[in-house]
Amino acid sequence: MVNWGVIGCGGIARRRTIPEGIVPAKNSRLTAVMDANLTVAKEMAKDLKVKSYDTEKELLSDPEINAIYIATPAYLHAKQAVEALRFGKNVLVEKPLALTIPDCESVIKESEKQDRKLGVGYMMRFHGLHQQLKTMIAGGRIGKPVLGRAQLSCWYPLMEGAWRQNPEQGGGGSLIDMGNHLIDLLEYIFQSPVTEISCFTGNLIQSYPSEDSALTMVRFQNGALGVVDSFFSIPDNSSRNLLEVYGSAGSVLAEGTIGQGPAGTARAFIEKEMKGYEAEQKRSQSGGVDLKFPLINIYQAEIEEFADAILENRKPVVSGEDGFWSQKLVLAAYESARTGKVIKV
Repeated sequence: MVNWGVIGCGGIARRRTIPEGIVPAKNSRLTAVMDANLTVAKEMAKDLKVKSYDTEKELLSDPEINAIYIATPAYLHAKQAVEALRFGKNVLVEKPLALTIPDCESVIKESEKQDRKLGVGYMMRFHGLHQQLKTMIAGGRIGKPVLGRAQLSCWYPLMEGAWRQNPEQGGGGSLIDMGNHLIDLLEYIFQSPVTEISCFTGNLIQSYPSEDSALTMVRFQNGALGVVDSFFSIPDNSSRNLLEVYGSAGSVLAEGTIGQGPAGTARAFIEKEMKGYEAEQKRSQSGGVDLKFPLINIYQAEIEEFADAILENRKPVVSGEDGFWSQKLVLAAYESARTGKVIKV
């Protein structure tokens, strides 16, 4: 059993990762929480009957804790991750791993020096449909991959003190917050790294310093192309969170699988003869096949996988190196947006 401490128990930790991930995980136990907002930490600790600490050092000094989940504003990730590693803790940090290349390198180096596990929170990889898509594409079901498109947008108006709206604290806006997840997801599904990246960003609606609009185009090592659109300026119900993959022998079109939940719908249009489980799926009126996939709570799956990596003494499936690579791509995208050039990575 892995005993968890949480640094930053408000926000995503309070809404999702603690109640859906750590608490129900079969191989994990929530031991303690802390937050800059002491009231939030004490309330959560009381509700869940765990310890509450006022400072990071107090929490990290707890010998009962062997894993730390970091869900603080992005500019704090590197400092807190390094400190947790120096206390001998294994660390799962929300993306981005850090905001700069040197800071990413320092976290990786510290994890190696302390011989502790380091993971990054790309939880969308654990969705049942996304895992099935990876298998289908690897098995050649859509032929040679040609195009992947991923969309995640929302309405995020000006809010006082919102760190995602301040590039010094969040590293940027909709691109680093949501587009980051999508680039990683397409790489995961295609099992092919990005080699070139081009990006447009802007503030079309919102007036805060971070961008509210980002359109990113990528070329994968396998030759396929990708399009990622992530906006803070589209009403929630108007963004359908689409995921589309196309190949020389077919396509899969999904809606609602990108996000924080386990559900959504997916339809496959395969030119080749349907075999195995695909042949048993229900055909839609459009001629495609409605795909079934397991409903997996992505936060519980993320926590259980990282805990298993600790218990089995192996590298996490989503490693620190994966987070470092993803941040390199995000920084390349911002460079492209600034210079108007295609960036090779």
